[in-house]
Amino acid sequence: MNELGPVTRELLGFVRDGADDKALAARICQACVTGLDVDGAALSLLTATDARQTLWATDPVAEVLEDLQFTLNEGVCMDAARTGIPVLVPDLRHHAETVRWPVFAVAVGERTAVAALFALPLQWGAVNLGVLDLYRFVPGGLSEAQYLDALAAADTAALMLLDHRTDPGNRFGGFIDHALGHRAEVHQATGMVLVQLAVSAEDALARMRAHAFVHRRLLVDVARDVVARRLVFTEDMS
Repeated sequence: MNELGPVTRELLGFVRDGADDKALAARICQACVTGLDVDGAALSLLTATDARQTLWATDPVAEVLEDLQFTLNEGVCMDAARTGIPVLVPDLRHHAETVRWPVFAVAVGERTAVAALFALPLQWGAVNLGVLDLYRFVPGGLSEAQYLDALAAADTAALMLLDHRTDPGNRFGGFIDHALGHRAEVHQATGMVLVQLAVSAEDALARMRAHAFVHRRLLVDVARDVVARRLVFTEDMS
């Protein structure tokens, strides 16, 4: 079994101690900068209106990259958000990348010295919650160990944000299981959603958490709506 990378270990060691979304995103981004040999990071979230909100950027360059992508509607973050697949660009100045994102690549070259970009979707269950963007000033890809650590860190970050947004009483002690131990409504709703979507209990719970996250609600409130049949899950809903 592979050992956890430094970023994932640091994220799992976090104690939330009352931190809000932005404070948590700041710690996630800083952990990536420190542990992955990148120069900056930003974390953006998908909202209920299908827009994206930059929750945290480590520096002005990361902010410019986020603004350019959202303004131009192209770039690594936008692709990762649409597909739910990591987008790795070790050399943004390479011809293939300028063809892939012609306006974005030129704008980045004009406004920054960024040479490499990596976008990792914050995926949980079937839903993409947002994107973690990383950049470097020198060209070059992530090593295999860094890439695996980045993927694990993105998964951990997604779960931490879900846990934080949908259940503020939890302290990451047991992640989902700890948060649900005393909530009969959530267990009942999970059973109903797994029937509605023909998925496993784990996936049903993930869908409810993702729905709560996107719509800025508590998980238990979503569960109560499911039990009361005010909310029915379908394949195409977020």
